[in-house]
Amino acid sequence: MAKPLHTTNCFNTFIRVAEDCPARSGEAPQLRGGNPTVATLQYQMLAEAPYQYTSDDVVFATSAPGRALAAKATKKERSLAREAFFSRGQACMRASPLGKRFGWGVHADAQGRIAIYAVDSKRYQALAGDAEITQVRAMRSKRG
Repeated sequence: MAKPLHTTNCFNTFIRVAEDCPARSGEAPQLRGGNPTVATLQYQMLAEAPYQYTSDDVVFATSAPGRALAAKATKKERSLAREAFFSRGQACMRASPLGKRFGWGVHADAQGRIAIYAVDSKRYQALAGDAEITQVRAMRSKRG
């Protein structure tokens, strides 16, 4: 019997920045020690291709197992690695540093594809005020 696969995808949802997010505008995450962080990888994927990827696509591609796949990995290898990764529950985009630290809201459309919007943008404000979509907050950085 196959293990059930978990998903981080959500639909018609807007993830607003965390209540304790220090950013007052959308900030591009910087490299750390010359190396990309999860935040920089997620930002690059979503800023360059809004509504092209699902949350699962972004979470897997920016995870250690996703980054460990060589560019020459076959579709079968990628599929097996992704299946193994999602055989256990994973943190969703609510836990992303984009919404916790860098001031980016994440909108998931009806097909589950996502895009980011700066907290100080008109589009962010419109999405945050839209009663037709589910409103959630990114996870807080600190307890309390």
